[in-house]
Amino acid sequence: MNLVNYIAVNIFETLLRVIPIPCKTGVIKIGKPNRTSPVFLTCNYHLTAKRVKRALHRIDCYLLIANSNGHNVWCGATGGHFTNHDVISVLKTSGIEKLVDHKNVILPQLAASGIETKHIEKKTRWKVIWGPVYAEDIPAFIENNLKKTIEMREVRFSLVQRIEMAIMWAFPFSIIASLITICFWPEVLLPLNALLWGLPFIIFVSFPFYSRWLDPKKKGIGFSKYTVIFDFGRMPLILWGLSLVCLFGFSIMTNALTWEVIFRWGFMSFIVILIISLDLMGSTPISKSGLHEDRFLKIVLDERKCKGAGFCEQVCPKNCYEVDKIRHIATVPRADECVQCGACIVQCPFDALYFQSPEGEILSPESVRKYKLNLIGKRLAKVERE
Repeated sequence: MNLVNYIAVNIFETLLRVIPIPCKTGVIKIGKPNRTSPVFLTCNYHLTAKRVKRALHRIDCYLLIANSNGHNVWCGATGGHFTNHDVISVLKTSGIEKLVDHKNVILPQLAASGIETKHIEKKTRWKVIWGPVYAEDIPAFIENNLKKTIEMREVRFSLVQRIEMAIMWAFPFSIIASLITICFWPEVLLPLNALLWGLPFIIFVSFPFYSRWLDPKKKGIGFSKYTVIFDFGRMPLILWGLSLVCLFGFSIMTNALTWEVIFRWGFMSFIVILIISLDLMGSTPISKSGLHEDRFLKIVLDERKCKGAGFCEQVCPKNCYEVDKIRHIATVPRADECVQCGACIVQCPFDALYFQSPEGEILSPESVRKYKLNLIGKRLAKVERE
């Protein structure tokens, strides 16, 4: 892939990350694959497909692009847009069976919240192998004989990812604000855009320094007592206070200190932080959205049913599990790290895992597999399993 084109796609589609951008489905040959070459599968979110192709460019292999309606792997699988049907369809219609002599397909680990291994194998006879969370780890995964390290299994919120999220928030709001102010208040166009870009970068780049004080279990006013629309706790307020201090200092240095300036830009910065705090935790891969009631669910392991197969350990993006291969049983020593993605429940062949609400109600494995989350975290999207 042309490097300039790859960089351009990353910049453009990061700016428009809130919009599902699909690409063509089917099979792609990378390098010079033969009949024993590995087969990878990903979603048809254009940016994801481009990044996976880039990560595979030194590997002779086949890449299957399955329909996810333009959503990324994790959101698509958890929300019912990337399903068993989509994987089965591309395996059966792409012609991949005529190109290789094996039936092993490597799927991204984050698809495990919606793709059921046993159904894929039953309908296609293809064996599903769960690859690493990030495409950049695929070469090391191949060199390690298709075995993942702990680091390959765990989601991260790196500096690059945090910058991408800042851009995702800043760009659409700066466009909307610019269209309004250029007509009615053109003199504030540049400082307003500086504010709309600066605050998201400050909030997301500094996330590791204050994330420990964010409370994903917080209750508040929202769609229900379990839903927090505005994650406006002490840290966003502190960040707003710091922005006011910077505004005050800048006003003094430029001899523009007036109560009107402080009130105007203080109010604008408050609105920007309020908008970003709408779903601050949900904008990260390491916390459950404050819009999702599922964040109060507890993962429960039924030791009587557990056989220690280890699927839970292989697909958990937070490394909550440890499997005792001698006793053939799993444990959940880091259950407090769970982000309630449901991947472990979906993949357990013995139904030894389930969710339990604070009131003691049980969300069965069958319900987790069948009903997927919509944008506000309700399990309403019914998925038919082939």
